[in-house]
Amino acid sequence: MTEAELVERARRLFLDDEGFYGCAEVTLLTLWEALGLPGEASSAAAMALNGGVAYRGEICGALSGSAVALGLWARSQETDHVTAKRRARVATAALIDRFCGRFGSIRCRELTGYDLGSAEKHDAFMASGVWKTACMRQIEFAVGQAVAIAEDRDPPQDPSRMPQPGPVRPGRACPSTD
Repeated sequence: MTEAELVERARRLFLDDEGFYGCAEVTLLTLWEALGLPGEASSAAAMALNGGVAYRGEICGALSGSAVALGLWARSQETDHVTAKRRARVATAALIDRFCGRFGSIRCRELTGYDLGSAEKHDAFMASGVWKTACMRQIEFAVGQAVAIAEDRDPPQDPSRMPQPGPVRPGRACPSTD
């Protein structure tokens, strides 16, 4: 699947007029197909991850959905559970670092500017259309980077040689660049 096809697949699922799938679900389903994961594709594992985990505004659904997909991918590549788990963590850590570098945060409420914690607040978020722009950009970035990492087009560093992240800024999940 080319990057353009990957983005188009994600856009078709996410921007559907019925809003059937959320960010984490779209990311998981798109990566399931792109990475050739075994079995029938299902968004079930990511249903509660939309909107920063159950609309709590925490980790972006594009990242959490990608983390689930990268875990499934790593297990499909490795027969040893411990090795697969390490591979999934390294790939996911690299994705998070890249996402932080691009967007400055991994938290849904910071990325969107909305608190989704009530039905009224979620309705305001949906009416704003920010999910069609900001969230879509984050989904596109996450699936593109996850595929690049999995296909070793842009592999993560060996964690034993990776620099340790800097201090985390108060209220932020990304290391400080100060």
